[in-house]
Amino acid sequence: MARNLRLHALIVLLLLVSFWTPSCSESIPTPNSQCQTQLQQGCHDRPKSLKLKLIAIANILVASMIGVCLPLFSRAVPLLQPEGSPFAIVKAFASGVILATGYMHVLPDSFNCLTSPCLPENPWRKFPFTTFIAMISAVMTLMLDSFSMSRYKKELMEAQVAEEEQNEGMEIDDNLGREEGTNKKLGAKLVRHRVIAQLLEAGIVVHSVVIGLSMGASENPCTIRPLIAALCFHQLFEGMGLGGCILQAEYGFKMKAIMVLFFSITTPFGIALGIGLSNVYSDNSPTALIVVGILNASSAGLLNYMALVDLLAFDFMGPKLQANLTLHIWAYVAVFLGAGGMSLMAKWA
Repeated sequence: MARNLRLHALIVLLLLVSFWTPSCSESIPTPNSQCQTQLQQGCHDRPKSLKLKLIAIANILVASMIGVCLPLFSRAVPLLQPEGSPFAIVKAFASGVILATGYMHVLPDSFNCLTSPCLPENPWRKFPFTTFIAMISAVMTLMLDSFSMSRYKKELMEAQVAEEEQNEGMEIDDNLGREEGTNKKLGAKLVRHRVIAQLLEAGIVVHSVVIGLSMGASENPCTIRPLIAALCFHQLFEGMGLGGCILQAEYGFKMKAIMVLFFSITTPFGIALGIGLSNVYSDNSPTALIVVGILNASSAGLLNYMALVDLLAFDFMGPKLQANLTLHIWAYVAVFLGAGGMSLMAKWA
């Protein structure tokens, strides 16, 4: 529990430090003519933008909470139990949403930032930094994933050995022993679900704050208006994917509440942070472009790895889908629908 809280606190601290960047005029020499043209494009209305941003904070907060909480309440509906077929299809749909988020939203945003005309041509347009950072991020996520599983499995084996030694020579009721053993240790499958939930939330949190900051710093109502609807749908379906992972992790109420709250407030927090920093933060300043581009590339690598390896491959190679061809096919249909719908939203967000 304490480890998870420290992880969340560290993510927030890093994001706050990263985004406290100087304005374009204070950090780097005068931008070139192409960048200057880009800065002057679009409609700008600060009072109207502020009103839309406040509407966005409320709407996105509600959409995020609904999305992440829906799977958590599914236990009250027999049809949507985690062991049932409908839950597998819903989870496949949400996994497709997360996959498309990484490839269709986060990765292109990083490309736009790190190849912007506001940055020097050398080295930013001479080397594909976005894909390089995403690749490193995916490998680092694999390392964190495998080391976490190795550590938890070692702790599980030590707990099992200690319990066997404690119970040696003692006669206990089979049902009571089984219940006590379950309460004392986590099964390997449960540990896996917990690692997945924590890593997935870390990637989503970084991405959500970056999106919120960009919207909060913008003074272009023509851009903000369509973004509100797109981000509400985005957070709703992304929250469903995360909520499904939190449900399978079987955390206690307190930990579930922390993870739900953290996911729900990150984008509104980013928007509020962008509003507060709008006088000193420019989303076209070289420093901001580099920081946001690197964070987006890192988040894209993490989300792509998590979607393909820990969500899709984990479920589609699992016994439930492998044993049921009809369910297997419908799950793939759900993946394509989720990925297709989120890809379509890339037109607006």
